[in-house]
Amino acid sequence: MSRIGKLPISIPDGVEVKLEGSKLSAKGPKGTECVEIPSEIEVVINDKEIVVNRKAEDRKSRSLHGLFRTLIFNAVTGVKTPFEKKLEIVGVGYRAAMQGSAINLSLGYSHPVIVEPPQGITISVEANTKITVSGSNKQMVGDIAALIRSKRPPEVYKGKGVKYEGEYIARKVGKAGKK
Repeated sequence: MSRIGKLPISIPDGVEVKLEGSKLSAKGPKGTECVEIPSEIEVVINDKEIVVNRKAEDRKSRSLHGLFRTLIFNAVTGVKTPFEKKLEIVGVGYRAAMQGSAINLSLGYSHPVIVEPPQGITISVEANTKITVSGSNKQMVGDIAALIRSKRPPEVYKGKGVKYEGEYIARKVGKAGKK
């Protein structure tokens, strides 16, 4: 039995969960999330609890069991408290500014880099060098944060670029320190 898959998911107050056919939807104060349940997985909704079971013991069912329990858990918790990723910009002249709902990044290129977030994702900038990406869908938050980071990943000699908050950059010495 999957150690993750067998754990029940408690439904927090203010979140409404419905199962219609093979589609589970969670509705809360921060939005609505839907998870498409495959035929190998069975979902049972009790009073304040969701239990995820597998219908068979084949390899595919076992591999999907823990995955879909985690996807359902992320959907239920995301509509109550949004997920967020924080990014830092390091480098002289590198900065970020909001331009409506989009973010305008000055990252040392000859042109500004503009990233428009999809619906359900909010981006905010604090102090020109700190960016926060938040939303109810954990995967989309991570994808947008990775997209922003990919515009200028941190380089290993001076550490300049866009990095996740708390990310360790393994630094290289360079030509002068080679002796």
